[in-house]
Amino acid sequence: MNKIALIQLSIAMAIFGSIGLFSRLTGLPAIELIFVRSICATLFLLAVWLLTRTYKKETWDKRELLMITLCGVSNIFNWIFLFKAFEVISITVAISLYHIGPILMLVVGAMIYREKLSRGIMIAMFACFVGTIFIMGTDVFTAETPNWQGISYGLLAAVFYASTMLLGTTFHKTSVYMTTLIQMFTAVVLLAPFIKYDSYQHLTNTQWFYALLTGVVHTGIVYLLLYSSIRNLTPTVVSFMVFIDPAVAILLDIIIIGFLPSSLQIIGILAIFFGLFYAIRPQKKVLIPPAK
Repeated sequence: MNKIALIQLSIAMAIFGSIGLFSRLTGLPAIELIFVRSICATLFLLAVWLLTRTYKKETWDKRELLMITLCGVSNIFNWIFLFKAFEVISITVAISLYHIGPILMLVVGAMIYREKLSRGIMIAMFACFVGTIFIMGTDVFTAETPNWQGISYGLLAAVFYASTMLLGTTFHKTSVYMTTLIQMFTAVVLLAPFIKYDSYQHLTNTQWFYALLTGVVHTGIVYLLLYSSIRNLTPTVVSFMVFIDPAVAILLDIIIIGFLPSSLQIIGILAIFFGLFYAIRPQKKVLIPPAK
């Protein structure tokens, strides 16, 4: 296993776990925040691409560039359906549905790459998913009447998330900078006609600071780390590492806000880390005796 890629993905997921905390501080609606994030990330990545002179050794493969663009479109639908789910159902239920995405990625990835899923891996994935539901709290279990529109949005977000991550593992010729830059620029172009630009008029300097922070750090840097790492890891490992996100989110609530988790949420955190450690543990090498 590529340890550097694993560390990069861990950092990306840990940073992304704080996106909810910082997004609330921007005061922007979901789509308008995504637009700002995409613009900031595009400018940041373009600057890095130029300053590092990566453009001089860039490989331009038409087929891969098309796939990167499609991946960017998939990522936009992933964001849109997730935030649409937030608007009509509780965030706890939406996030729980969203984390079906890694399971879809695990199963579909195993089929595409003919990767055998052991019973232990399936148990570990189940532990991570249940852990996520436990972290979300009891709201997941108390909905009296299911909102099928919101549930559909959450499931569609999961599907597009899985497709985005699976497509991301196939890019090897284009630099990480250009891969991420194309995706962010695609988001800017697609979202521009639907933005309510008056939403930005009354933002304070502090709110602009947090909006720009989520653009550069939570989008530019995170996706740079994400696409740099997943091209060097198996879909199985990538699907597990996503569960760092909810664990970090609740740990930040505990440290920064002083939130006291319930016993169910503590069990959820432990279940996630159990699944993660099982998935990324060093594999025992089978020694083949020499032929006599």
